[in-house]
Amino acid sequence: MKLREGVEWAVHCCINLSWISPDRAVPAARLAAFHDLPTAYLNKQMNALGSAGIVASRSGPRGGFRLGRNPEGISLMDVAAAIDGSTQAFLCTGIRHNGPAGHITGPEAAHRTTCTVAQAFSTAELAWRRRLADHTIAELADTVRRANPAAPDQVRRWFEEN
Repeated sequence: MKLREGVEWAVHCCINLSWISPDRAVPAARLAAFHDLPTAYLNKQMNALGSAGIVASRSGPRGGFRLGRNPEGISLMDVAAAIDGSTQAFLCTGIRHNGPAGHITGPEAAHRTTCTVAQAFSTAELAWRRRLADHTIAELADTVRRANPAAPDQVRRWFEEN
């Protein structure tokens, strides 16, 4: 499974926003500057998170983004689906029905059974999605905090400077 870099960016932004007062909105430009990311592209990711209800946005001079719900209620799967969509990673095109392969088992038998390849990929993808759904932004933020206890305060101060 390949996720776009926007998923990584969005998860990091959610962790940072989890340490900032829910009353304060952070502009996309400020979020982008923290990791030296292109503002326009990050803004698209933040808007996708907004459409999914993961972040809320406020316009105006004190506008920007804040978490739209508690970090305990935001899973990595929520973020991945908001950015990359929820379509299946593997698409079975039914090649087992084509050419000589379709004649070996007979067309009737091939249509009565599930494609073994599709089933294997579907099972693996379901496990992957469940693992992402099992982890929250709050858990990741706590892991970062345990590794670097000063991180939440340092991040908060950096974003509050402007």
